[in-house]
Amino acid sequence: MASFKLTSQHEGLREERRGSAPSGRGVRLRIVLVLLGLAGIAALGLGLWKGPRLAKDALTGASFGARIACSCRFVEGRPLDQCKSDFEPGMSMVMLSADEGAKSVTARVPLIAAQTATFRPGEGCVLEKWEQ
Repeated sequence: MASFKLTSQHEGLREERRGSAPSGRGVRLRIVLVLLGLAGIAALGLGLWKGPRLAKDALTGASFGARIACSCRFVEGRPLDQCKSDFEPGMSMVMLSADEGAKSVTARVPLIAAQTATFRPGEGCVLEKWEQ
């Protein structure tokens, strides 16, 4: 029966083979990174697809909110915090702020759109011109 003896060259190959196999932790990290990359690509695609419409809807909501809240505050004389009750469903992201000196209300959809309506005697609340 033949007996084989491992040389130091063979031992080096054996060690190299052991070291090259990915560990369980390394595989999990790669999977997480691939999934994060795919999620990022999907979010970018969704933003490019829906972004323009979202911006227009946000400007429309901010304009409606500014006009309604301005009338509520400066025509009806109600406190600004009560004016959100006049909003349509789905406008919960619209935030309001009033400038009592200028008699204006600014409505914002955070990071997307803002619009201001100003009270003018005899005209009511008028939106500022849209900048497109």
